[in-house]
Amino acid sequence: MPAKTTTATRKPAARRRKPVPRARIGKGLKVPKTVPLHARIGMRMAILAASQMDAHKATVMTRKDAAILRMTHEGCPTCHGNGQIFTKDKKTGAFSGSKPCPAKPTKAKASRIKVAMAARFSPDKRTGLVGWTCPCGKKEKPRFRDAKEATKALRDHEKKKHGGKSVGGAWYGQAGDATPTGAPSAPKPRTSRPAPTRNKTPSKPTPKPTPEDGIVTSPDFSNPDTPLPEGEEYDWSATLTLGPMKTGKNPAKDRAGSYTPPPGATVGQLLHGLRTLHAKECGIPIEDVVLVRYSLTKK
Repeated sequence: MPAKTTTATRKPAARRRKPVPRARIGKGLKVPKTVPLHARIGMRMAILAASQMDAHKATVMTRKDAAILRMTHEGCPTCHGNGQIFTKDKKTGAFSGSKPCPAKPTKAKASRIKVAMAARFSPDKRTGLVGWTCPCGKKEKPRFRDAKEATKALRDHEKKKHGGKSVGGAWYGQAGDATPTGAPSAPKPRTSRPAPTRNKTPSKPTPKPTPEDGIVTSPDFSNPDTPLPEGEEYDWSATLTLGPMKTGKNPAKDRAGSYTPPPGATVGQLLHGLRTLHAKECGIPIEDVVLVRYSLTKK
């Protein structure tokens, strides 16, 4: 009887694995209640730090993508070096989304070092990205590649803070001129008053108009150089907070009182005294005190 020949089993061809989304650090992890309290606190802090690090890495990756588009589309007349085009609604003129630049790239390659530097230290690192803002005060700077991702983040915020209902939030994109498209214009920063020099002679205050001149105007208390006459009494109120100002809740304190100016006093000296008083009581440097608003009326 002939011996049976064994046939080698044929292995199936290797299949290409499908790409899966990258696992998020700390997502889905729960702190067990059986461990001691100090261990639970440490685990929560570790999970929070890991999630923030993961979000930062994702933001840097989107900045790198935007930097590559800017470098490969440098000088492009279609997108003006943005790499993508921001679209506007024809009726309202509001920002409606973004799309890739249809023109051919002007450069075929971008330097890795230049891309890394532009994504972390360049003042245009958010150019070409999309952010969102909510009327409740919450705002996220441009860090999304398109309006779809920004809308998803806005919906998550509305689900957490507004019960899943929209309160009028919107997203906006930052164009190549570093001006957000579709976002409200930011107020102009107040310029600090230059310190007087020793050799410079103080300027004489402008004389007040008298009733004999026919025109009598009230003093401009919004100007720090406005002099306050000696002997008169004023009521003041102000709101001060700890700077720098950030989006969201900022602890502020309202103050009010009366003021009798000494000889040669000005509005700027009064405001400096209010900031100094707030800094001493709160135990913070005077440079960190922000004067949100103030009012000054004559008794």
